[in-house]
Amino acid sequence: MIRTMIQLTEEQMQALKALAKQRKTSVAKLVRESVAAYVMSPTAELTLEEKRQRALAAFGQYRSGDKSANASEEHDKYLEEAYGTWKSS
Repeated sequence: MIRTMIQLTEEQMQALKALAKQRKTSVAKLVRESVAAYVMSPTAELTLEEKRQRALAAFGQYRSGDKSANASEEHDKYLEEAYGTWKSS
């Protein structure tokens, strides 16, 4: 293995330490696993524009089969039914 130095935000380090403790492993192992997952990702080599084009190509490709549901137009109604009315203080 090659030793390297990286800089993380305080929040990132706290989150990594908490996850390492929960999983009973080391922060270093979590970082190695994360780097491996990122490098091996099928979209890792795509440019931002290529990722954008893939995302845009997915629009309209899927249907729920429920003719009465139109989430794109009535999303607020469905969210309110699912979660109730949000009130800010």
